[in-house]
Amino acid sequence: MEEKVIKAIQDVYPDDFAWCYGCGRLNEEGHHFRTGWLGEQTMTIFTPKPEHTALPGYVYGGMIASLIDCHGTGSAALALHKKNGQVIGDGSDAPRFVTASLKVDYLKPTPHGVPLKAVGTLQEIHPKKWKVETEVYANNHLCARGEVVAVVMPSTFLAKEEK
Repeated sequence: MEEKVIKAIQDVYPDDFAWCYGCGRLNEEGHHFRTGWLGEQTMTIFTPKPEHTALPGYVYGGMIASLIDCHGTGSAALALHKKNGQVIGDGSDAPRFVTASLKVDYLKPTPHGVPLKAVGTLQEIHPKKWKVETEVYANNHLCARGEVVAVVMPSTFLAKEEK
């Protein structure tokens, strides 16, 4: 049975925040990463497309970095949403995070043609800053490990440019 995320935090991002190439549900050309709970950890499942190839049979490293990046910010949003007493689907908008730092370690070549499973472990380091450690698996083999420090998106990100 294939694993999948049923309730994703990206489903409740306000429309203004739902355009990310990696996880934005409104970006028609994007990856549409979806992050949900896996017990006390978080999970994103993604099957790379043929264009995400590095060498025949293997996934491009930038694709893996993108997965870790968006999984990290989505996981932080899940955690703050939960901390605020909210659950996905209760009618509340999710907080939106941006990446303050991203670190990726490639442990072994990641095979193409199989679903990738990103599993995140969260640590609050400030009321508006979370650290998410992510492991990426292919066929239950650990292929990459990463760390994202995510911060609540500043309101200035949506400020309109004045003329």
